[in-house]
Amino acid sequence: MISQFEKFVELHKSNSPVLLGNVWNVQSAKVFEKLKFSAIGTSSAAIANMLGYEDGENITFDEYFYIIKRIAENTSLPLSVDIEAGFGNNVETIISNIKRLTELNVVGINIEDSIVENFKRTLLPRETFSEKLNEICKKLEREKVKIFINVRTDTYLSNINDKLKETLVRIHLYEKANINGIFVPCITSKEEIKELVNSTKLPINVMCMPDLPGFKDLSNLGVKRISMGNFVNDFVYKQMENKINEIIQNQNFEGLF
Repeated sequence: MISQFEKFVELHKSNSPVLLGNVWNVQSAKVFEKLKFSAIGTSSAAIANMLGYEDGENITFDEYFYIIKRIAENTSLPLSVDIEAGFGNNVETIISNIKRLTELNVVGINIEDSIVENFKRTLLPRETFSEKLNEICKKLEREKVKIFINVRTDTYLSNINDKLKETLVRIHLYEKANINGIFVPCITSKEEIKELVNSTKLPINVMCMPDLPGFKDLSNLGVKRISMGNFVNDFVYKQMENKINEIIQNQNFEGLF
């Protein structure tokens, strides 16, 4: 019988990109399961906001782990987890966090090459992050820990020149660590997406943005995974605000039914 991990890996080999439902609690996970999604992933930003924190590892890993555990216990879908920069100041702590997630049958992680300090995101030097990534991957391999490692490079989120060139350099560096995928949030140009896809054998993951090409175009470009980020969460609560305002204006609950 195929495992959840193997199922998740195979999703990235399909001709069409896997659309990942990004969740923040059990209820949101159940919505995506009801709609017959193939896989779900946590949005660390949405979960942090749900608990009253700003994004950027301001939530403790234990708090985050509890939410992940509740989601994992209430879904049959393959679950990937956004671990930001790893929730640890050293490789040993990051590996410990990853192993704890696999005990919940989590099949994948996103780990990013930037850190947030004092609410400001900073792109790490590529060599610094690459060294850490290599060490993490080698130790996980030695310990026979199976997990889909999707490396998020935050070049397009950062204030740097020639984002495409820097992204290509980082991809070539990171893929040496025997990772499973590359995530480039905020890239939207068809030409640049195509160049990334053609630069590596690793599956390329993009994220929901206002000007992101449609799913058919992304499929034709060779994208293998599309994430929703925290935008569904933001939309849900904006709609809630609008509906409550309508209730106040109309002085009745008719709009709820």
